[in-house]
Amino acid sequence: YQRRVHGVAMMVPDYKLIAEIKLYSFGFQFARDLARKIVVTFILCSEQLSYQFHYDYGMRAVNAVINTSGLLKFENMDMNEDQLVLRAIRDVNTPKFLKDDLPLFENIIKDLFPGIERPAVDYGSLMVEMNKACEFYKLQPISKFLDKVIQLYDTTQVRHGLMIVGPAGGGKTCNYKVLSRAITSLK
Repeated sequence: YQRRVHGVAMMVPDYKLIAEIKLYSFGFQFARDLARKIVVTFILCSEQLSYQFHYDYGMRAVNAVINTSGLLKFENMDMNEDQLVLRAIRDVNTPKFLKDDLPLFENIIKDLFPGIERPAVDYGSLMVEMNKACEFYKLQPISKFLDKVIQLYDTTQVRHGLMIVGPAGGGKTCNYKVLSRAITSLK
């Protein structure tokens, strides 16, 4: 019995080209420039942010931003494409970054999207129901907590599975219970 080992050649995928093609398929007019900005965002994040096991800057992360951008494009056909992609980048990445890395991340995207304002998002009846759920669970609906619930909601829109991590007493259970009750009330 003789074992033969053959060499295998592998290439790193061209993230920018893949992103560009997918963005064009979602109907983006300026896909080339937007794909470059998405890829550069993740390159800069990998170089400048702290190393954390749960941070992902590979094709999975690029794909999540592209798919989120496509969903947002479908919902907001007339919105500025830079704003759509900027919102997608924030929605996908902000929930997983540590608080010390958030200012660095914000500076990276401000440099890549100069002059682009953060689009205002109206969650409408979801916010009303979240406030009612806070009242039901006897929680104070402070803005930081509601922001975390919205981040969880945004994450569930683009991910099939997720984990909520943090210290004991940090509000993880309250977060998902408030979101669950609010969404259930909407149906």
